[in-house]
Amino acid sequence: MKQVSVAGELVGLYRVGDDVFAMSDICTHEEAYLTEGDFDPDELEVECPLHGSRFNVADGSVRILPATKPEVAFEVKVEGDLVSVGPEKTAEE
Repeated sequence: MKQVSVAGELVGLYRVGDDVFAMSDICTHEEAYLTEGDFDPDELEVECPLHGSRFNVADGSVRILPATKPEVAFEVKVEGDLVSVGPEKTAEE
């Protein structure tokens, strides 16, 4: 995982095999950097280093409290060594 700036917003990038996922890097609960926490690639989850909230890096959903608000997830396109991020993913209905 790695923190990058995209159009002035801090975004966490998470690589799992050939896939790359991107979501906001600031925890919705207490504003810690998620890329400073633990990442479980098998579960596609990142854990906030402050209070242990867990988020799905593929869609930003909350997996474990205390956070209740999901993270913003972004579309990602990988071409060779170039990773393009954006726009925001839309919720599936």
